[in-house]
Amino acid sequence: MADVPVRLRFAPSPTGHLHIGGARTALFNWLLARRLGGTFVLRLEDTDAERSTREFEAEILRDLAWLGLAWDEGPDIGGPHGPYRQTERAERYRAAAERLLASSHAYRCTCPPERLDAVRAAALEKGEKPRYDGHCRDLGLGPSCGPHVVRFRMPADGVVTIDDLVKGGVEIRDEELDDFVLVRSDGLPTYNFAVVADDHDMGITHVLRGDDHLNNTPKQIHLYRALGAPPPRFGHMPLILGPDGKRLSKRHGATSVGAYRDLGFLPEALVNYLARLGWAHGDLELFDTAELVALFSIEGVGTSAGRWDQDKLTWVNQHWIARLPVDRVARDTAPFLAALGLPGPFDDDRARLAVDAVRTRARTLAQVAEMAAFCFLPDDRLPYDEVAVRRFLVPAAVPHLEAVIGLLEALPAWDRASIEAAVTGWLAAAGLGLGAVAQPMRVAITGSRVGPGLFETLEALGRDAALARLGRGLALARDPGPPRLDTSTDLR
Repeated sequence: MADVPVRLRFAPSPTGHLHIGGARTALFNWLLARRLGGTFVLRLEDTDAERSTREFEAEILRDLAWLGLAWDEGPDIGGPHGPYRQTERAERYRAAAERLLASSHAYRCTCPPERLDAVRAAALEKGEKPRYDGHCRDLGLGPSCGPHVVRFRMPADGVVTIDDLVKGGVEIRDEELDDFVLVRSDGLPTYNFAVVADDHDMGITHVLRGDDHLNNTPKQIHLYRALGAPPPRFGHMPLILGPDGKRLSKRHGATSVGAYRDLGFLPEALVNYLARLGWAHGDLELFDTAELVALFSIEGVGTSAGRWDQDKLTWVNQHWIARLPVDRVARDTAPFLAALGLPGPFDDDRARLAVDAVRTRARTLAQVAEMAAFCFLPDDRLPYDEVAVRRFLVPAAVPHLEAVIGLLEALPAWDRASIEAAVTGWLAAAGLGLGAVAQPMRVAITGSRVGPGLFETLEALGRDAALARLGRGLALARDPGPPRLDTSTDLR
């Protein structure tokens, strides 16, 4: 297959949200395709008519696009090997089934469910592996035999050797396999039949998937041979486990790509973390997509299951929030600001400055929005920490606040450098340290004693809002009685 163009695929079923495990499978296939200069195909296995929906299909495509895993062929963009939905490929499956029947690699079976149940029960009672007993194998039933399934005629003996890209050599004896169903009585293909027919028609050369599919691989290899086609190279990756060592599921928390997007995780962070959850390049932990494409190799895929570590993902996300251009982080934070009920706009200089002031301390975009919320609240809705007010907005702070307000009102330019120069210059002249005024100013403009850098915050608020809040803080400092504060809004 050395001279065959490399083609990989991801083939989800649109019966639910895009699971984290599926996203990693898509990522690894996409990375290998890009690393080898090949083609990445998106195919939808939508034959489960009861559970498959176009809504889930649209969501899967949206989530893959959000992760940056662009496909070269697929149901939305077409391609030379379409259609790319299994429900639109029925004629292809019928033709392949007829080929296998004509070559005696398959046969019709009319065994009713009751008989199959009895055969299974008898095998289990003997302590044997339940399997079809071949009752119809040599009856030569034709198309007029009545209701039937189509079964594959498995070789009676032999060994299937899988040169697995991840696990190495794997051997499975044919005697462990039975004559499995290719086409159900309703005419629909089974998974093993449809996936082989699709991969054959679409020229797929490599298949990376979870090792829960390993038992399907010998059946699929026999099907390829029966169709006269070379099988692709298979690589079976360990599944993702939860912290308790069990398969990752909802009991471990969010498990879908969409859920993590809604929690405020960046696609760069999720891709970075998923890549490292089963693949390694030395001790490096942080990669952008270009670096992953350049460095990814099958040899780096591990043989041990990765365990989901929410704290590690959050750490990676915090890195990317701090690393990406501020305009991009501000854009992605806007929906979270809107969800807090804050007045916009969220796409102007104020929003960019507010996000930039807080993002290095935030672990998610939702936290960025919460930390930056004070910049968007009307002054009369700003909530105050009463403990901080009683500690820092006191009569002793009045002269310092008055002096700072006077300085800032006279500033010709409102930017961080000018603000910092004016305040620090006055402090030096007065023989004071920044601590003399920093906390009273911070509480006045943010309502809290903790927050982003003081001068970045003042710049983000803008001259009018900053001076108005400092004036409100000054009024509170002058009042020796218990503060009467509006605390109806608490976004911290």
